[in-house]
Amino acid sequence: MATTMKLSASLEDYLETIFHLVAEEQVARARDIAKRLKVGQSSVTGALHALAEKGLVNYAPYEVITLTPKGETAAREVVRRHEVLRDFLVKVLLVDERAADKAACEMEHAIPPPILERLIEFVEFVEVCPRGGAKWIKGFRYHCEHGNLDNCERCIASCLDDVTKKKSEAGRKAVMTVALAELSPGQKAKVERIKGRGEINKRLVDMGLTPGSVIEMGRIAPLGDPIEIKVRGYHLSLRKEEAEKVTVELL
Repeated sequence: MATTMKLSASLEDYLETIFHLVAEEQVARARDIAKRLKVGQSSVTGALHALAEKGLVNYAPYEVITLTPKGETAAREVVRRHEVLRDFLVKVLLVDERAADKAACEMEHAIPPPILERLIEFVEFVEVCPRGGAKWIKGFRYHCEHGNLDNCERCIASCLDDVTKKKSEAGRKAVMTVALAELSPGQKAKVERIKGRGEINKRLVDMGLTPGSVIEMGRIAPLGDPIEIKVRGYHLSLRKEEAEKVTVELL
């Protein structure tokens, strides 16, 4: 899913902005790009010519701007890096969302792919690990706000009690699994398995829907088709029949 094209930080910013404008308005206009990036019209024109030469955008003076298939792939990679970094800063380090978004903009151009993937794995680990998860982050929030670790012994005792309780309940409580299509917007789950074989199965796996991956349900079309989900930093659109083939475990 990744692209190997090397772009400057500036061109990546333009590509990301065009991607968001197209998602919101179906097309992008030079004046809207200039307004969002707070740059002059001449800077936008130069960047659009550079992106068009690389085959990433469809551009002609006084016409609307759209992404080529190659440009959309590249833009999705930039957006993915941004969102993974922002999620890590917000969900794990508990940074204010506005500050995290600004920092992600500055960091997204330099982070190597292996480190990005490791950040994704860490965020997923925190979300599903029975020994940490939300309580671990809650404890970190307390530390940030109060600046001390005086209650470590009590915290450890509480964690041990929770582990013992969960272990005793595990044998009595069945894991709740449903089809991906049954999730509500904002609900998170872990992929258990993908039913069937063939092209649909291959497409889902290629998109990152592998057993153990954490997904978050996004928007659902008024008639239930298509469905938008977020997995491993990507925003993906699935047909309902595809979503029904994916069994997930609720988190």
